[in-house]
Amino acid sequence: MAPLSLCFKPLTYSLLNYSVSQNLNFPHKNSNYTPITASSPELKPIIINANPPTFVSAPDRRIVAVGDLHGDLSKARWALNMAGVLSADGHDSWTGGETVLVQLGDILDRGEDEIAILSLLRSLDMQARLEGGAVFQVNGNHETMNVEGDFRYVDSGGFDECTAFLEYLNERNHNWEDAFVNWVTISEKYKEDHLKSRNYFGPWNLVERQRGVLARSVLLQPGGPLARELARHPIVLKVNDWVFCHGGLLPHHVGYGIERMNNDVSRWMRGLHDEDTSSLSFIATRGYDSVVWNRLYSRDSSDYADHQIKQIHDILQETLQTVDAKAMVVGHTPQTAGVNCEYNCSIWRVDVGMSSGVLDSRPEVLEIKGNVARAIRSHGDASSELQVLSYI
Repeated sequence: MAPLSLCFKPLTYSLLNYSVSQNLNFPHKNSNYTPITASSPELKPIIINANPPTFVSAPDRRIVAVGDLHGDLSKARWALNMAGVLSADGHDSWTGGETVLVQLGDILDRGEDEIAILSLLRSLDMQARLEGGAVFQVNGNHETMNVEGDFRYVDSGGFDECTAFLEYLNERNHNWEDAFVNWVTISEKYKEDHLKSRNYFGPWNLVERQRGVLARSVLLQPGGPLARELARHPIVLKVNDWVFCHGGLLPHHVGYGIERMNNDVSRWMRGLHDEDTSSLSFIATRGYDSVVWNRLYSRDSSDYADHQIKQIHDILQETLQTVDAKAMVVGHTPQTAGVNCEYNCSIWRVDVGMSSGVLDSRPEVLEIKGNVARAIRSHGDASSELQVLSYI
């Protein structure tokens, strides 16, 4: 690993040049607010600010964070069931009540059930809101890569799923809501029937692969139906005192404006290009210190010298204080030790590489209740619990 001075040179500069006041980061008077009424009379409603959601007030709610899923529907269901938000009866029912679920991105690539997972999460969100809960997703680097047309990490089954889903969408008369929400319930059988009904010679069949690439391009190009679905999700989300993003939020990201950045990326995914979006690429979606690619907070601190650890801690504290948050939750970098926290538990890392296309590890999730966070490792296993530190 290269020294910190080489890998993160711009970050030392950011501390000096991107200090911003808190009023740049909070909702302005013209922001769009959406309430979700609690089913329990003693709980206040969830208030969602902006579209895509950027700031969420969810008073007294249990929050669960799930890391990268990478196309593994089986592991996704396992993790959600472990988190207490998904039924174990195979009916994909929401069991979380008024829980707020946050998924940290990278649903795409390395697995064959990407659209099915997106469909499942949308269905759960619809169910959760009826009970006073909610499901949020933030986009990761693999979502932005695919919208850019970078298909390097697409599993062969992922291409097949795109072909099958596009045909299913045609059968449903291009009724996106109907086809997308129901895809998780019929995807397995539909794909099996689809594969049996055609002259299929395996993943090296170039004609079939070309069909898959074309189908994926149609779905995920800026303005495509699946890209527009991803555009519903933010790059950065703040729920109560917690900030959620895929890679990591830095002071100069905050200086650009969280809501502005979310809007820029959403407009790009919806195919609404303008001159302002040209500056967002290295802020949000490209470059080693962009929001979706940043690994500054996710690497093992034992790799750094003491002065480098202090530098990273200072950057993290400045970012959190500016957005008035206690802690940040990130995915992106698989943690072989499982869900863990660092820097006085002001950063939580929840990507455990659970997908069979990554580390094929056992699922783990992060649970946040009030001022306490703990890693839920599996049913019956001991879980770690640490007090989240408040900042002055």
